[in-house]
Amino acid sequence: MKIAVGLSGGVDSAVAALLLKREGHDVTGITMKLWREGRYMGGERDACFGPGEAEDIAAAESFAAKLGIGYRVFDCSEEYEKIVLDYFRRERTAGRTPNPCIVCNRNMKFGMLPKLAEREIGFDKFATGHYARIVERDGRLAIARAADEGKDQSYFLWGLSQEQIARAMFPLGALSKGEVREIAREAGLPMADKQDSQDFYSGDSNELLDTEDRPGDIVTTDGKKLGRHRGYWHYTVGQRQGLGIGGGTPFYVVRVDACRNEVVVGRREDAVSSSLVVRDFNWQGIAETAEPVTGFVKIRSTGRPIGPVTLENGVLRASCDLFGVAPGQSAVLYGEDGTILCGGIIEK
Repeated sequence: MKIAVGLSGGVDSAVAALLLKREGHDVTGITMKLWREGRYMGGERDACFGPGEAEDIAAAESFAAKLGIGYRVFDCSEEYEKIVLDYFRRERTAGRTPNPCIVCNRNMKFGMLPKLAEREIGFDKFATGHYARIVERDGRLAIARAADEGKDQSYFLWGLSQEQIARAMFPLGALSKGEVREIAREAGLPMADKQDSQDFYSGDSNELLDTEDRPGDIVTTDGKKLGRHRGYWHYTVGQRQGLGIGGGTPFYVVRVDACRNEVVVGRREDAVSSSLVVRDFNWQGIAETAEPVTGFVKIRSTGRPIGPVTLENGVLRASCDLFGVAPGQSAVLYGEDGTILCGGIIEK
């Protein structure tokens, strides 16, 4: 089988390509070039978007040569600016909490990149180093949680269409991170112990927003001023650290008010919800339905799905407390078997 593998220069995508090569497939590595020199400053953190991209591409190219596979780089920087970065700006300036990884996966990594590669090299399947699985459920394809619950990345893939899933492969879905690193060490791969990227952007988000700090008040839910912030877009619902409002009983961000340039804080119980409104659904494990759907939900990428919850007419109601529900983030509904039923964007 002819397989294109998305290579990032990290250990996960490298091992995915290695395993497929060992299985006898015709493998070609492909990479998106996203960074444009001189457009942003970036920083030194290990991130998906930043000036360190050149080193990552060099590492991927060197690995491909060592493995004896073809390698192509596709410049997607202009489209990334329009699709991912403009989305990030819109959400942040509206006081919402964006998730650029989900938009990038749906529109760029599993969208534009394989389309560009198809024109040049052609392939049967597109594989990545994501920790996730693909399952068939009642005649539909869906993403399911990986064997390594601590590294599971299914949350970031809820936006994939049936067509995208049908062509995708996740060779690491049944492996743990430790097993992947051990495979890399045994193969003598230089990225075997490379640190995982933890951030979306390596620099200050002010650069992406093309704005200066805009100081405003940090206030309680009853309007009492507790301190000052440098820009409301640096905060998200549920945040506790970095508020700079002293000790005592901890405060959490309850709401970000872009119009008033305020960050509203309260006690932990003030940042708890039992229901939320969701929009822009993508249905995976089940077909779109107006009937109530019961499952377990994740409202952020970390942790296990919690519940049970019931989704009906765009309103998700939980039998347990949901902490830090941030508008703009994703709510992903899972079945008991860890399969994604559907996902959407939290409205309120």
